[in-house]
Amino acid sequence: MIEVSDLRKEFTLSKQHRKELNTKESIATAVDGISFNCKPGRIFSLLGPNGAGKTTTLRMISTIFKPSSGSIKIAGIDSISNPTEARKKIGFLTGSTGLYARLTPNELIKYFADLYGISNTDFKERKEHLYTLLDMHDFQEKRIGKLSTGMKQKVSICRTMIHDPEVVVFDEPTSGLDVITAENIIQLIRDCKTQGKTVIFSSHIMSEVDLLCDDMAIIHKGKMLFDGTMSAFKDQMQAENLTAEFIRIVNATKTN
Repeated sequence: MIEVSDLRKEFTLSKQHRKELNTKESIATAVDGISFNCKPGRIFSLLGPNGAGKTTTLRMISTIFKPSSGSIKIAGIDSISNPTEARKKIGFLTGSTGLYARLTPNELIKYFADLYGISNTDFKERKEHLYTLLDMHDFQEKRIGKLSTGMKQKVSICRTMIHDPEVVVFDEPTSGLDVITAENIIQLIRDCKTQGKTVIFSSHIMSEVDLLCDDMAIIHKGKMLFDGTMSAFKDQMQAENLTAEFIRIVNATKTN
């Protein structure tokens, strides 16, 4: 379970940032008082155009950023006052997460398994399951720096899931990947749902959203525009498809 209440994140702008953004304001509000819940056994999609606040929100949920105000609970744990315990419950996948280029996938995955205190028996079982699902056996002993983008993403996924987290956060997990690797990730997300995990993901690919998600939220300029089930979203649609409806909702804020 993820419980987000009145979440807000502000960043202090340097002189250089103000110049680049052509603003005199010293504070930028990336997330502006949003609230939503993600439930176990359901897939929640966070949507919004570039710069909407999606990644900032996911990084706050994952305890990378500390909110300026508001609250976040991860599996009943206050992640702001007790981030260390919350992190034990979370798996976070983002395309911008760096990997250790000189290590092999086997070395990296074992390193993170040890950090989480996973027993050797559980490690071997989880590793075999993930390697099979993601088709990683052929490159498990190659240096990560020599791997393709898709292979590196598979290593990142394995690292994310090796401790069997209750809550999984995917930030545009299939962005820039080939069709086969993207399908592996989609299958993993489905597996997480089947296992009763809480899943939240962001994506620009509306076909993935339609295929996977049970619940969804749309944010724009840090504010919530929609929060509800996918079926409720489809029931209120005024456009002919999900992409057109998403664009319509976002554009409507420009005229208000």
